[in-house]
Amino acid sequence: MIRLENVTYSYDAARQPALENVNLTIPRGEFASIVGPNGGGKTTLVRLILGALKPQTGTVSLFGEDPEKARLRVGYTPQQARVDFKFPISVLDVVLAGRFGTRKTARTSTPKGLKRFLASASDRLFFRFNSDDREKALAALERMEVADLRDKAFGDLSGGQRQRVLIARALCSEPELLVLDEPTNNVDPSSAERFYETLADLNRETSILMVSHDLGVVSERVKSVVCVNRVVRLHPTSEFNGELVRELYKSDVRFVRHDHRCSEAGHVCARDVDEF
Repeated sequence: MIRLENVTYSYDAARQPALENVNLTIPRGEFASIVGPNGGGKTTLVRLILGALKPQTGTVSLFGEDPEKARLRVGYTPQQARVDFKFPISVLDVVLAGRFGTRKTARTSTPKGLKRFLASASDRLFFRFNSDDREKALAALERMEVADLRDKAFGDLSGGQRQRVLIARALCSEPELLVLDEPTNNVDPSSAERFYETLADLNRETSILMVSHDLGVVSERVKSVVCVNRVVRLHPTSEFNGELVRELYKSDVRFVRHDHRCSEAGHVCARDVDEF
């Protein structure tokens, strides 16, 4: 599904590359998470996979072809921080936006020239959602358990509800790959747990690539971990342990329990806490 061979990318030729000599293969049906420190190259890697960036060296393929050509086969959900919540739009309209570019439009018999250009421009400028688009949008909302919110203003939703709506928008295009950028930012822990259960269910029919800082969830839910800190390494979840985390972040990482099972004398479960 995804293949990078000897890929190097630098935003500035005078500086150290953001990613260097990356070789990565991710098969179809995978549920993989991209982890690593801030500035380590996680976003750069995603943008290369989606074709938003071109590597200085090496090749990137998505579904066996150039990422720009395969982009419509991918559903992308950005970080909530990049979304304008003040924009006056309903939940249903947000999800319907995921249908742009999915429908093949009619063409004139002229293979080239002005008629074809004008037909293409008209398709984009005067795009209208049809009954099939609305049916798929409502089905995506139902799948994400937020169909009852379809007429509400998107900006009035909670963090967890917004995230589910954005995922529904990505699912509306019926993607073969779902790419999620920090999907649980601004989502409370209980909502995040239900959210990850939904993702596990979606993975039965759709490949998932997720950028996440939630290392605890990464170890429990995903099948493989893509560790990114200028270089890239792919590991099965079974290998994701404290030693690997220290190597990735170049420092010790402390995991804090939040179960609050403490007596007046202190924590009574310390013997149960092993290496992450």
